[in-house]
Amino acid sequence: MGSGRWGGGAGREREVANQLRSRRLQWERGAPGCRQRARRVWGHVRRERRRVSGAEAAGPRHGPAAPEPRGVRLRPVLGPVLPAARAAALRVVRGLPGALPRPAQVLVVGCGNSELSEQMYDVGMCEDIVNIDVSDAVIRQMQERSRSKRPKMSYLLMDMLQMDFPDAHFQVVLDKGTLDAILTDEEEATLAKVDKMFAEISRVLQVGGRYLCVSLAQAHVLKKAVEYFFQEGWVVRVHQVAGSRDKQQFVLPVFVYVMTKFRKIPGSAPQILEICPEEQDKPMRVESVERLVAAVKDRQHYALLCSQLSKPPCGEQVSLDLCDKESGRPRYTLHVVDSPSVKPSRDNHFAIFIIPQGRETEWLFGTEEGRRQLATSAGFRRLVTVALHREQHYEGMAGIQAELSGKVMELAPPGLPARQQVPFVSVGGDIGVRTVRHRDTSTLSGEYVIEDVKGDGTFYFRRLIFLRNRNVVQSEARLLAPMPLPGQKKRRKDKKKLSPTEPPAAIDKSYLCCEHHKAMVAGLCLLGGPNPLPAPAQYDAIMFDVDSKDLTVGMSCPPPAFVEKPFLQKVKTTLKPEGVFVLNLVCRDAQLKESVLATLREVFPLLYARRIEEEVNEILFCQPNPEGRQDPTELEARARALEGALRQPGRPWDSSYVLADMLQAIKIL
Repeated sequence: MGSGRWGGGAGREREVANQLRSRRLQWERGAPGCRQRARRVWGHVRRERRRVSGAEAAGPRHGPAAPEPRGVRLRPVLGPVLPAARAAALRVVRGLPGALPRPAQVLVVGCGNSELSEQMYDVGMCEDIVNIDVSDAVIRQMQERSRSKRPKMSYLLMDMLQMDFPDAHFQVVLDKGTLDAILTDEEEATLAKVDKMFAEISRVLQVGGRYLCVSLAQAHVLKKAVEYFFQEGWVVRVHQVAGSRDKQQFVLPVFVYVMTKFRKIPGSAPQILEICPEEQDKPMRVESVERLVAAVKDRQHYALLCSQLSKPPCGEQVSLDLCDKESGRPRYTLHVVDSPSVKPSRDNHFAIFIIPQGRETEWLFGTEEGRRQLATSAGFRRLVTVALHREQHYEGMAGIQAELSGKVMELAPPGLPARQQVPFVSVGGDIGVRTVRHRDTSTLSGEYVIEDVKGDGTFYFRRLIFLRNRNVVQSEARLLAPMPLPGQKKRRKDKKKLSPTEPPAAIDKSYLCCEHHKAMVAGLCLLGGPNPLPAPAQYDAIMFDVDSKDLTVGMSCPPPAFVEKPFLQKVKTTLKPEGVFVLNLVCRDAQLKESVLATLREVFPLLYARRIEEEVNEILFCQPNPEGRQDPTELEARARALEGALRQPGRPWDSSYVLADMLQAIKIL
């Protein structure tokens, strides 16, 4: 099996870059600011890789720096972000159907001097509100402030761990940050206090009533609350509140836990766990507490990511997956690329580049350096590349634009002008073609797929991809359009255009997808003789291009056993005296590479090497007879002779390269 490659090599990225420079791209303009709502409801946003330096350490200006740093338990104080938290609670309470039945008796625990109760009263949401707190000074202050303006609302000095109210007295219990302030660690005494708090809330709440808890949702806080009420048989839903527009002031999103009380019936069906990513979205059901906690953490990471991207450009690229709500599988993979060197203008702040299906493996789209070159060539200060996944169905460019327009604006750079039109661009103006031909699992390489994709122009390619390394094309063949039989004339009525989903099936056997394959073929000219082509049944040439499955070794091709001295000696004895052994060596470990070369020199007295530009690959030509050494001029002549022998009438030939050129950089070791 071949060692794999980044698809496309240097040729294709130059071609696409030239198209970008000359602006021969079809621009799909979105609505002003791309603010139209996406048709698809996102299930969750999963952070695949986030390498923005300082993203977790910097944190917001106020409050905790990150949701859950290792080894540190934060004390989440909502005081500095009270306006955002209060507004969040008010929006959720008003937006939840039946959250505050009319008339409703509402208990606010740990009220402090928050204005939340006053705002609920003033906007007419509820008047029968009882506020409790353990601070006598706070209670006196709040009583004085509301006595004349809000006669039906009361403030009482009371400990929520031991309340004086009768059972089932309230329809709603509201908690804005009190649970976060209490559950600062997971010590036994703290957890016992929280259990007592939950028990009291459950006691004073009516069946069918709701406990609404506004929280920053640190993992240990969320897990404790959800596990407690889920085990009690309550319906649990977590709402994410739309964040503040000022990402510099309030970075972390606010969540509201909505716990609906039900009678606990032994042996009843499992209760419901749901998450609602945004206020207007329908809730999404999850199967376990762990999945719910993980989904919340994903949203916290995404909020930190958006906050970091709202700052001046940085040199590191950011990657994330947008997942389908129904299946939970990645639907889009986004890379955010900043180009500070691009001179700013009115229309070059921000753009979205849709990578055609099947071309995400090409160097220009599948590597950091390639994407950086793409962004610079396109002339945008921030470019978001969007890769489409093979497991998903897409409704063309317009459908993708409708789905992504709302989400990608969250990744917009700072200083984007209001109502700025953000272009969706692509190569050729379409989303490409991908047809899966076969899918299976290998005991050695895991899950793999064979698919036909449309490349540049009218060419189609059949590719083998191991799904554990999706960005590497393991093997590729070019497909040929059907050719008429000899002597058969084309008739206009017989011409049939191929469907976009029906690529040609014939294989172009002259096509070599990798630069190192071309160099390996060119090395056959070392055989010499009047007919440089080896006989099929003889061992004039032996070629190794074998992928290694051992990821712990700094050599991905070939496996170490293939370059051990006893094995190489067997290869030498299998060759004819004038034969050639061609090896594709991919080794990032300098010390290991030198050891391999030393072993090869011990076995083969004549050793040539050809480095592949912009790749780690190095092609080694090994001969058992030192007298076969050729100078560069003779090698070039033999390469031309070999190409002439291969270019036979009626035989397909890939004219995109010249064999002699493959040997210009060859050297003797």
